[in-house]
Amino acid sequence: MAGLIKCDIAVIGAGVIGLAIAHRLALEGREVVLIDPDEPGMGASYGNAGTVADYAMQPVGTPSVLASLPRLLFDRNSPLAIRQAALPALAPWLVRFARQCLPAAARRNAQALANLVQDAQPRWTALADAIGGAELLQHRGCLYLYESARDLRAAKADMAFRRDLGVAVEMLGPDEIAALEPGLPPLGGGGAFFPEASFMVDPSAMVQLLAAAALAEGAGLLRGAVHTLSRGLDGLRLSGPGVQVHARRVVIAAGAHSRSLAAQAGDKIPLDTERGYHLEWDSPTPRLSRPSCPTARGFYLCPMRGRLRVAGTVELGGLSAPPSPHRIARLEAGARAFFPDLGPPSRSWMGFRPSIPDSLPVIGGSQGGPDVVHAYGHGHIGLTLAPLTAEIVADIFSGRESARDFSACLPQRF
Repeated sequence: MAGLIKCDIAVIGAGVIGLAIAHRLALEGREVVLIDPDEPGMGASYGNAGTVADYAMQPVGTPSVLASLPRLLFDRNSPLAIRQAALPALAPWLVRFARQCLPAAARRNAQALANLVQDAQPRWTALADAIGGAELLQHRGCLYLYESARDLRAAKADMAFRRDLGVAVEMLGPDEIAALEPGLPPLGGGGAFFPEASFMVDPSAMVQLLAAAALAEGAGLLRGAVHTLSRGLDGLRLSGPGVQVHARRVVIAAGAHSRSLAAQAGDKIPLDTERGYHLEWDSPTPRLSRPSCPTARGFYLCPMRGRLRVAGTVELGGLSAPPSPHRIARLEAGARAFFPDLGPPSRSWMGFRPSIPDSLPVIGGSQGGPDVVHAYGHGHIGLTLAPLTAEIVADIFSGRESARDFSACLPQRF
């Protein structure tokens, strides 16, 4: 076949997860080819809040979310909303999500997430050092902000639960928040400070360094879209526009675009799409020292290099619809509630997160055969879990027993 590329391992997807996997496998001497239709790291790996969130062990689905789910989904101003036109297609996913909001399931999912994120910060510190990105990773913690005393009181049980699962957190009053972040307006409640969290002042630059490091270690890069995956007696065939690849093994790390490929590999995965947004204001003088999340509004105020990024909210709505002007307007209004002197936004962005009903990623060998390994569905913590996911995938290929229990992430759970 003309143009056929042969390789040992093909990694579909060159976001931060796929890049971290390719880098790790190349370091171990594996022959790896990355496949992506876009430049590496240009999807959600570019547009995120930049947090390495060792505290992010609460699933999206909780009993409190279930109690308010109708209001959350159908209120256009909710931090968690749904595009009405997408509701019929989303119905099966929403049923699964509602089940995962029940108390026992939510606690089980939180415990599994806590196990995954517990050492995210030192893992990223080691990786950033190895790829020349140490100056991009800042170790100043992250903040949750509570705009009223009522919100602060309501958060105390959640923070106690996080402490029980090993998260370092300090509850701060308004004066203590003002001392940490004098650029913020006075808060009626206070905040929760996560001192062990880190953040990237330019996640895109970090991902580009990771891509360069993977290629320097010998990984290949093929620009193209994989539409079909099929097994043969002599391996796997991947094809699509610009792609004709024969691989001995395949990693599906295509984020929100992974569901169809998973099905072709023999796995029915309940993956759907969250549409995430950000706005940026160019700002040579930082307004904040660390990412700060007004929890009731569902976004992060992120001090990026040379700009302020306001990133977040969850909109369930698929891959094809254009950006929602209303969601962008809500982000802008929320940012101005904290910084009224902001001018017009310098730029806006929308990207796609892969969303699984239990908020756990899908990591592990396919039910259709161990020649396909899944590595997607990380939701809001793909950046956080990239180094760990890469280690787990490398362990799978090498036949090593993983040091981390990832049984809760296996595709066989569905």
